[in-house]
Amino acid sequence: MSPAEIQSIVVDEDKHSMDLAVNTENLSQAIGRGGQNVRLATQLTGWELNVIDASKAEQSSEAEAEKITQMFIDQLDVDADIAAILAEVGFNSVEEIAYVPVSEMLEIEGFDEDLINELKSRAKDALLIIAIAAEEKIETAIPAKDLLEMEGMDKDLAYDLASGGVITMEDLAEQSIDDVLKFSGMTEERAARLIMKAREPWFAEAKTK
Repeated sequence: MSPAEIQSIVVDEDKHSMDLAVNTENLSQAIGRGGQNVRLATQLTGWELNVIDASKAEQSSEAEAEKITQMFIDQLDVDADIAAILAEVGFNSVEEIAYVPVSEMLEIEGFDEDLINELKSRAKDALLIIAIAAEEKIETAIPAKDLLEMEGMDKDLAYDLASGGVITMEDLAEQSIDDVLKFSGMTEERAARLIMKAREPWFAEAKTK
């Protein structure tokens, strides 16, 4: 990305991605011509890298916090205050709540053991529901037209990807090389090529901004 200066980095370990915030005037410089800087950095790190405008990063962070809060309200059936506290202290998923030690959650002001055990129980129930829904979706998964018709794709691989939850080009663009290597007959070179092809719309959009 050099010489563009990175203002902040937000890491999402679950998605194996990073949001890199740069000033508006350095945005094109950081992305590189035709997205070459982002492509190279992605290949070198194996992480999905998203270059974003620093002025919008804070808005994005606030929106993400609201999204996580609403997710806790919906999946844990808790009120907005508890959901907001969970988001504020750094929880991003119900899985974290289900398996984090009780001792760690006791450090949250106002949380006692009864409340924590109830939250963990609800989180585990939510995970079970999500897993069942995911299995049902995979059994009937059909790849989207854009994935089937993407350059370098074949029908067998497209259906294999769909069975793993990668149904559209956008889904494929969000994967890392390691994520794609688990599919049958995949090599690092082909995985990288397919991911970069799927990400071309991102680079085109960034270039027009």
